[in-house]
Amino acid sequence: MKTLLAIETSCDETAAAVLRGYGEVLSHTVFSQADIHSAFGGVVPEVASRSHLQSAPWIVDETLNAAGIGVGELDAVAATNGPGLASALLVGSALAKGLAIGAGKPYLAVNHLEGHMLSPFFGHAEIPPHTSLVVSGGHTLLFDVRGFGDYQLLGRTLDDAAGEAFDKVAKLLGLGYPGGARIDQLAREGNPERFDFPRGMIDSGDYDFSFSGLKTAVRVFLEKHAPADADLPDLCASFQAAVLDVLLAKLFRAARECGHRAVAISGGVSANSALRSCADGRAKRDGVSLHTAPPGLHTDNALMIAYAAAHHAAAGRTSAIDEDIHPNFDPARLQAS
Repeated sequence: MKTLLAIETSCDETAAAVLRGYGEVLSHTVFSQADIHSAFGGVVPEVASRSHLQSAPWIVDETLNAAGIGVGELDAVAATNGPGLASALLVGSALAKGLAIGAGKPYLAVNHLEGHMLSPFFGHAEIPPHTSLVVSGGHTLLFDVRGFGDYQLLGRTLDDAAGEAFDKVAKLLGLGYPGGARIDQLAREGNPERFDFPRGMIDSGDYDFSFSGLKTAVRVFLEKHAPADADLPDLCASFQAAVLDVLLAKLFRAARECGHRAVAISGGVSANSALRSCADGRAKRDGVSLHTAPPGLHTDNALMIAYAAAHHAAAGRTSAIDEDIHPNFDPARLQAS
């Protein structure tokens, strides 16, 4: 079994992991910049890249030391090369390339979204056919997955990603940044039917998403009303229900039309308790299996990058040491990765 070091610096988490095979975790470190960016109400790319520059070297050292392994004992070094913030991606990929060159090891450039997509199957050598929903702060994507490396994009958000909508609405409600977890927490005590917010594109007939109208609806509601603090759980629950209704309607319709008996949900929003509960109930009703990432692998992390890299390494793939970063999402590049 191959032993890989992976580095993840696509946004505001600096992470490293050492993985043997498909599921033997030798070490795993994540440094979150959430507290740094909370003062700005969102991620500031220059601040993120500066933090990566300061933290990535010691995080990699700490991760290797925790694994009890030296760079020379690795079989390959991997890093996220996109999508993400360009200045942040450069830090992780440059560090990984330097380690690979210095140790004479292969380098693997890994697509961040492929890492998320495969994370629900962490530990397994095979990726079964399924419909995949990748839902995070930057992306909302629906894929027909036929197996490892065989991905067809079915739909994507046309504006705000679901996680972005959560954070923007949380800011409108005065919940701070990041606000997705806070909305989830408050919604557990609220009535999701009290306020009727729009379900954007739920009946569009395709697999695309739109959440900007929902965000605007919440803003207009707040401008017209002065909700009391006691209304906050109901507002959170009603907004959250509008997002989840659309996500799950399209996910399970896609599974049915693609002929899959399995669905997977990944990305930061997949940690949402209501999403997981509703998806589980829907999966049982439809007679399909539901797969989600293990705890700790929902948000950005290096283990998912190492896991994707393990599949590529098993397929005999390596990347050129001058492989560039690719900050923008390109379905063709994901398919080819």
